[in-house]
Amino acid sequence: MTTTDNWLAPQPSHALNAVVEVPGSKSQTNRALILAALADGPSTIHQPLHARDTMLMAQALRALGVGGRDIDADPSHGGGTVRGWIVEPRPMHGPAAIDCGLAGTVMRFVPALAALAVGPITFDGDPRARQRPMSTVIDALRELGVTIDDDGRGLLPFTVHGEGAITGGDVVLDASASSQFVSALLLIGARCQQGLSITHRGGPLPSMPHIAMTLAMLRERGVSVTETIDGPTSAQWTVAPGVIRALDTVIEPDLSNAAPFLAAAAVAGGSVTIPRWPAQSTQAGDQFPALLQQMGAQVHRGTDSLTLTGTGSLHGLDVDMSQIGELVPTFAAVAALAQSASAIRGVAHLRGHETDRLAALVHNLRALGGSAQETDDGLIIEPAPLHGGIWKSFDDHRMATAGAIIGLRVEGVQIDDIDATAKTLPGFTASWSAMLEQQS
Repeated sequence: MTTTDNWLAPQPSHALNAVVEVPGSKSQTNRALILAALADGPSTIHQPLHARDTMLMAQALRALGVGGRDIDADPSHGGGTVRGWIVEPRPMHGPAAIDCGLAGTVMRFVPALAALAVGPITFDGDPRARQRPMSTVIDALRELGVTIDDDGRGLLPFTVHGEGAITGGDVVLDASASSQFVSALLLIGARCQQGLSITHRGGPLPSMPHIAMTLAMLRERGVSVTETIDGPTSAQWTVAPGVIRALDTVIEPDLSNAAPFLAAAAVAGGSVTIPRWPAQSTQAGDQFPALLQQMGAQVHRGTDSLTLTGTGSLHGLDVDMSQIGELVPTFAAVAALAQSASAIRGVAHLRGHETDRLAALVHNLRALGGSAQETDDGLIIEPAPLHGGIWKSFDDHRMATAGAIIGLRVEGVQIDDIDATAKTLPGFTASWSAMLEQQS
């Protein structure tokens, strides 16, 4: 995913007054696909995200033998032109080759699913994917009796030798590098013959909203699952064996992908409204408006929307973002434009994402004249005059959108690979430009 030319981040000619439709949640879409593949009948997924990460998940399911077809979404679910999917469970089998791209949900969730298939399933991905930690899920599956060939590296590429069933039982893991390791096992727990008891022991567990999302989606499908949290370093989940019911579901807008558009109103002035904002959500992005409000913006929740209005004044925050780490690049971009310093804590795990997000943010901000430094578990960002220059995406969708936010206030910011946004937000540049062009 590279471009031959840098993308010059556009600047607004007036205060914003935009309504921005945001596509479906990547996290919900990929969980819904996995659960539909394991369900007791066909499931319909309305308004899923159509982006690289979700296409890789759909391709992985097809490679395992899962059936399905595209549909036009029911207009009553909004839009009418939005596509949806019907997923038809079928016996899963190899041999198969799974391209994980750079999608954490594919490289962590699908190996657990492949353990329920019959035959060899090989996993590989982009060059950066081969550096992302995988040993936790590999070791957990081995503890459950699954044979995996990885040459002892704990990284991609590797091969899962599925035998069609997993006995289940107890498994202990350290999921401090990613909550996806817990969700991967939770998603298949009901299909284990004895169910599954998952215990986390280790460093602080990040991104708990993503585990909450997994639990909610399991319970919606009739799965019995309990959770015991003894503290940030100790937790247990028990999934009872049983049927995963087929379910027709409507995917929420991706609230983390809405965050850059809300940030635009905060830094450029005016207002941005996101339709279909849920009244309650397990998505991490649901917490972002409150952060912007603490920085000085105004937030209004309607019956079926959320509007953020910039007030022309932004001040920094000292904030623990351990549970909402995916929002750090967006928050950091706003913080770089604030009138006082910000400290971001609890996000050491971001060093193992699509790129080392902490190092990447420091590099980019300093390249534009900013003041940023890494700490053991986060960043300190202080006010400094910024100037134009190259903002590197590092193949990271959230890094690319962070550069676009900076460019709203700083002339001459060029994103070296804006196409990185296609990972979860296809058509980003068109949506960004349309936001800037809307007027009252």
